[in-house]
Amino acid sequence: MDFKDYYEIIGVSKTDTQDEIQKAYRKLAKQYHPDKNKDVGSETKFKEIGEAYDVLKEPDKRAKYDRYGAAWKAAGDGRQAPRGFDGGRFESGGRGQSDSFFDVLEHMFGNQSGGSHFGGFHQGRRRAKGEDVEARLPLTLEEAAMGGKQTLSLSDPRTGKQTSYTVNIPPGISTGKRIRLVGQGREGVGGGQPGDLYLVVDLQKHAKFEVKGNHLYTTLDVLPYQAALGAKVTLDTLTGQVRLNIPAGSSSGKKIRLGGCGLGESGDLYAEIRIVVPETLTPREKELYEQLAEETDPSEE
Repeated sequence: MDFKDYYEIIGVSKTDTQDEIQKAYRKLAKQYHPDKNKDVGSETKFKEIGEAYDVLKEPDKRAKYDRYGAAWKAAGDGRQAPRGFDGGRFESGGRGQSDSFFDVLEHMFGNQSGGSHFGGFHQGRRRAKGEDVEARLPLTLEEAAMGGKQTLSLSDPRTGKQTSYTVNIPPGISTGKRIRLVGQGREGVGGGQPGDLYLVVDLQKHAKFEVKGNHLYTTLDVLPYQAALGAKVTLDTLTGQVRLNIPAGSSSGKKIRLGGCGLGESGDLYAEIRIVVPETLTPREKELYEQLAEETDPSEE
């Protein structure tokens, strides 16, 4: 008799725990389920996976299988396993084993719809939730800061069909956040519920602001006299202009924080001072700079 290594079929080792075996089994069962995988041989693979799991999922069966190999069933019936027997073909345990196998599939793929069984496996369409889908949602910083309703159109790559969606953008949303549209994913199988559509926020680059989390960073140009004496200047934010007080004696690199002017209530705006000198000076400005130079660094005659 040909020996089937159930551990190899599921891709686990004899030392793996029941939880690890279950996890590996569920992954394979989803991959090879006939309703999802139409490749040649997937149905046979699906049966093998179920057969292996039906033995390894129960500690008592697993212990007999580890000891007697393919003769574990004879040992379970109280019969003496052949001496030195090292494996053979698994014999199906009938309806009871099939039911326990489908209990797990019921959890994974949803409730059973109508249909018949073949070889202990359900041949009919089973209700299963449709796949979830992700799509990119590009937003400007202003749109992300203000929030509100947005309309976008997405094209299904499989069919080319365009669908429009109205999305409610939470104020202050940041890059990487996901907005869930329930029931807007792939259609379900066998009458199952459709999957969900997840829109992943992708904030666009801005000419004035750099984004780090919910905080914004910008550069504030000030003239030398403003930095030295202090001044009130105008600063652009995502929601409009504000008047900002520059403390006297400010140097380049000093940051001024505006609380709540970033993305959302927890986001702040940081303005970094950069002292700039005019490219051209009027005669009077040049005279004043010369006087300032004499006062701060008088030259010796």
